[in-house]
Amino acid sequence: MKEIKAIITAYDRIDKTIIHAALATVVRVEGSSYRRAGARMLVMDNGVWVGGISGGCLEGDALKRAKLAIKNSKSSRVTYDTTEDDAYQIGVGLGCNGIIEVLFTPLDFQDKKNPVEILKSCVQESRQTHILITITDIQGKWKNIRAGDIISFQTVDDLKIVGEADLEKQLLEKIDHQRQTGKSGPNDFVVADGRSMSVFVEILLPEIHMVLMGHQYDIYPLARIIKEIGWRASIVTNLLHVNKDLAALVDDISGLDQINRIGIDQYSAILLMSHDYKTDKMNLPKALETEAFYVGMLGPKVRADRILSELVEEGKGVSDQDKGRIYAPAGLDVGALTPEEIALSLLSEIKAVFSKRSGGFLRLRQSTIHERN
Repeated sequence: MKEIKAIITAYDRIDKTIIHAALATVVRVEGSSYRRAGARMLVMDNGVWVGGISGGCLEGDALKRAKLAIKNSKSSRVTYDTTEDDAYQIGVGLGCNGIIEVLFTPLDFQDKKNPVEILKSCVQESRQTHILITITDIQGKWKNIRAGDIISFQTVDDLKIVGEADLEKQLLEKIDHQRQTGKSGPNDFVVADGRSMSVFVEILLPEIHMVLMGHQYDIYPLARIIKEIGWRASIVTNLLHVNKDLAALVDDISGLDQINRIGIDQYSAILLMSHDYKTDKMNLPKALETEAFYVGMLGPKVRADRILSELVEEGKGVSDQDKGRIYAPAGLDVGALTPEEIALSLLSEIKAVFSKRSGGFLRLRQSTIHERN
């Protein structure tokens, strides 16, 4: 989401009277690649770009391809193959042994449904999962669609633009599957008369929302790293303890009695980090009343066990389901000592939890780093 926001900011700043632009989007990856499907790069014809589609080796060629798409006023899909030992193949120096397909779409600034305008509408709307269907290639004559078009899917009626009932049904089945798995991916379809269509179905999730319940000095490095990652950050604490330096680092600050107003949803993580036993004990039931997917507590395991035991004694026992959301002590075991290292440990665990990963050493992973299509 951070990359998308950076692209939108750059897009809004373009002097559209003299500059033209295109959007490069990774729409398919086979094998290994530094960036995954959904990576984007805004390219302007003055040589400036924002975002990225690789580790840096494809961007130069992407600039040329984007300029060509702008000149022709037509989208094009380009395949970069790093699996073959071909000295003339762009990106062969990657050593990634993968195939990357990139869609280059010229941007019509007057079209409020151009790809960047659609991304902007997704970011501006409330925190929800957006489903975007990008037409990456078509073969044969299609009445209402062309390569580069994006369908922002909300209901089945949004698919009627393709003009084929059977194709609408197939698309809906793919969308339902990918929505359930939370995974984006490419799909190819052929209709009865032989025409074909390739699409990239993207599941665009809201950014992770970090809710920090505390105000001590260790909250500063945590907030700075959260901002660098591009997640949303809110602080819930006694407002008398918050100064302007801390306020500048986060998106929202609320009092302890206002926790329900900051929009804590299933894409949120709460950290209890007041460093005060009574305060964390008081805040844990409040945190569990929300939809937060992750609730972490700083401090040793014996401290967390004591809090849970006392809550049971007070008739405020925690259900087994809620216990599954609690991570105490919070963080990965990386030997963190300083506040900055502890912040790294905490955020690494939270990312692993939301990604449904173990957080272990990649060299011990038995399968590929990323799932393969």
